[in-house]
Amino acid sequence: MALDYYVAIETSGSVCSVALFDITGKVITEECWEPNSHSKYLTVRLEELFGKYISDKDKQILAIGVSQGPGSYTGLRIGVSTAKGLAYALNKPLIAVPTLEIMVENVIQTYKQEVLDVDFLVPMIDARRMEVYTQVFDKHRNAQDDVANIILDKDSFSKYLDQGKVAFFGSGSAKFSKIIANGNALFLSGVEPLARFMYPFIKDRYEKHQFEDVAYFEPFYLKPFIPTTKPKDLLGNARKKQ
Repeated sequence: MALDYYVAIETSGSVCSVALFDITGKVITEECWEPNSHSKYLTVRLEELFGKYISDKDKQILAIGVSQGPGSYTGLRIGVSTAKGLAYALNKPLIAVPTLEIMVENVIQTYKQEVLDVDFLVPMIDARRMEVYTQVFDKHRNAQDDVANIILDKDSFSKYLDQGKVAFFGSGSAKFSKIIANGNALFLSGVEPLARFMYPFIKDRYEKHQFEDVAYFEPFYLKPFIPTTKPKDLLGNARKKQ
């Protein structure tokens, strides 16, 4: 009897992770490694994973799932390019999963009781200074608005806080907790977008044949990439402003 698997790759944040699921959603294996080491470990770990679990001819990959963003520019580029390479080489579908939805799934599975007591879930990815990438969901995973990058202030999300309890989480939530004083705001710690929470999205998109074009798919950066280092000439010297 053949065994079919889904591969999940998540590189949008500081923690990089990969997971292998069977078709029922059981996590066959999962690996997370030290922050900001995506390029060092990702392809090596995937090669080891394939060698250990997919070497048998009766086992095969159904699809490659990857976190599409928003998130770290560098992390997303590494994850998406790796996923595209695998999908092309294996001739398997490429499935993109929104990063903020992965974070919501993490909270729903991890903070079960807390989720029952709130009306809205708000994942936040730090975008430096007081800016975050975010989106509002109800506790049944339904999006209430579009993904956006916003600059936080004391009145942010007042529309939802006036309606009920709101759970904030993710790398951008700590700075928001310092400027807001509202009894309806709840802050959940330790929430990362991890590969182990990508299964429901990969399975759903696979069954609906919602696949990405391997040649043209790009990460969802949300805002344009702006280099922070000075441009260099051909000799590697930083150019001076004229």
